[in-house]
Amino acid sequence: MPSQPYTSIETFPNPRPGLDYTIRMRMPEFTCLCPKTGQPDFATLDLAYVPDGKCVELKSLKLYIWSFRDRGVFHEAVTNEIADHLAGELSPRFLRLVARFKVRGGIYTRVIAERRQPGWQPAPPINLP
Repeated sequence: MPSQPYTSIETFPNPRPGLDYTIRMRMPEFTCLCPKTGQPDFATLDLAYVPDGKCVELKSLKLYIWSFRDRGVFHEAVTNEIADHLAGELSPRFLRLVARFKVRGGIYTRVIAERRQPGWQPAPPINLP
């Protein structure tokens, strides 16, 4: 069992590349450090993406997320860094990462980063009764 975080993300071939479908993941144990105080910041990361050719391997994602635990980084920067890294590795049709940081000084922070392939449009929503 690995005892060290990873700075890379592993992928595997999308088993249904001809379809648009959404993969959603919740990571409730994200931590990093405040770059000003060095105190820990805690967040829940919600990842949703429409894969194209590749999907993210979950164990490597867990170990990648762990790699931020001892890094001082602003909420906005870390959310966009993770979104950029995932988009670079997966080349998804669409990706949204929502980082919901716990309260700090009476303020909750939520950062939303989205990436999409040029020209990709989602299917129109279907409203069911």
